Amino acid sequence: VQLVESGGGLVQPGGSLRLSCAASGFTFSSYAMSWYRQAPGKERELVALIAGGSGGTNYADSVKGRFTISRDNAKNTVYLQMNSLEIEDTAVYYCKVRRYGMDYWGKGTLVTVSS
Repeated sequence: VQLVESGGGLVQPGGSLRLSCAASGFTFSSYAMSWYRQAPGKERELVALIAGGSGGTNYADSVKGRFTISRDNAKNTVYLQMNSLEIEDTAVYYCKVRRYGMDYWGKGTLVTVSS
C-alpha cells in the first residue's frame, strides 16, 4: 500500500487549495479513504471521510461547508477541495486507508494559511 499526498502550499486566508492523494497497492474503489490533519502542538484529527462504493461523505464540524472530499476511482485518487481557508487550517494533511484492521498513512503535505 502506498499513499502519496500533494497539493499543499502557502495560501492567504480566504483562499483555496486542492489536495490530492494517489493510492496504489490495493483495490482503491473498495475502501473508504480519509483525510486527517495535524497542526503544530496538536493531535492528529479527522477532517473528512469518503466511503468506498457509494462514496458517502462525512466531515469534521470545523470544515463543514468549506471542504469537499471526493474520489476518482479510475485514477485511484482522493481529493480534498479546501475553500475559505482560515489560519486555523494550517497543518500537515495526511490521507489514510484502513485495510484488514491496519491503518496506512501517506507522508503528508503541508498547508500554511497566512497573510
